[in-house]
Amino acid sequence: MAIAFTLSGSVFAQEKMEKKMDHKMDHKMGMKKDCVMMKDGKMMMMKDGKMAEMDNDMTMSDGTVCMKDGTCKMKNGKTMMMKEGDKCYMNGKMGKMKMNKMDHKM
Repeated sequence: MAIAFTLSGSVFAQEKMEKKMDHKMDHKMGMKKDCVMMKDGKMMMMKDGKMAEMDNDMTMSDGTVCMKDGTCKMKNGKTMMMKEGDKCYMNGKMGKMKMNKMDHKM
């Protein structure tokens, strides 16, 4: 009986840990999903999987400001102009959009 309780306790602990890890991964993926990006010469905003044209300047959580014209002013004062495929995540980190094969042929 004691062995059964011990084994069941470790199974529940493992399940609890897996749920915590899944939640952390979901949170990280969600943070990376939401962003602003330069697409087809326009500043677009991705929020909860939906894309729309930016209608206002946005301030990211680290203080970076991305403007409708594609100018981003970083928290350190550096200013850059976003190019096609550039992204700025909600935490202020910059990245590039993944290009599919069709984009490379054009």
